[in-house]
Amino acid sequence: MKHGRISYNGAVHQVTEDSGRVRLADGRLLQEGDFQWLPPVEVGTVFALGLNYADHARELAFKAPEVPLVFLKGPNTITGHNAKTRRPADATYMHYECELAVVIGKTGKNVAKADAMDIVAGYTVANDYAIRDYLENYYRPNLRVKNRDACTPLGPWLVDAADLPNPGALKLSTRVNGKTTQEGTTADMIFDIPTLIEYLSSFMTLNPGDVILTGTPEGLADVKPGDVIETEVENICCLVNTIVDDQTWFAPV
Repeated sequence: MKHGRISYNGAVHQVTEDSGRVRLADGRLLQEGDFQWLPPVEVGTVFALGLNYADHARELAFKAPEVPLVFLKGPNTITGHNAKTRRPADATYMHYECELAVVIGKTGKNVAKADAMDIVAGYTVANDYAIRDYLENYYRPNLRVKNRDACTPLGPWLVDAADLPNPGALKLSTRVNGKTTQEGTTADMIFDIPTLIEYLSSFMTLNPGDVILTGTPEGLADVKPGDVIETEVENICCLVNTIVDDQTWFAPV
């Protein structure tokens, strides 16, 4: 089943997908445009993987990491489907990152790799934008790169883990204004989902609502204000987002 969250008539609603439409808990079906998409879960800690695809590491002329390269993101970074993301006027290269997002469903500490998938609630799609010229160094992506407001759209749907038995073999793709610019597969992740859960839970407790962004394959491209970006993961959903400039971002509502 696919689950989502929306803002409708001044309240937050849990919804499900019904033949491409949005169904409220009371059974009413809504049309796109009647509501605002929210991230499909109330996120807790967001873990983001750097260079978790070997082809992406080569693309950036970095050596692939020998242990997971993980950094944290604040809740201010997360926004929903069909939202806007700002490209600052001083940015010279801003790119998308299509990622499989793993949502934790049970509390876990010192979780063995063999048991790791038991604490996964489901999967959604993330687009973790980066401004490459803000990057300070390889090992510590700085706050301006990965913790800008609304720099990480998430959603629109969360697919139950039981409905996606093989998340390690999913196609990922990105389209900019309808043109495909990125293609890859989760089979090429350096550290798979069980490995990541075992690693993270070895030194900190994972809790329901925590999200692991598992990295992006090669195929980056600079995006500009006005570009419409579609990031899609096979059998999950397609996440749409629009880039805006400072004038639009800061305009009075």
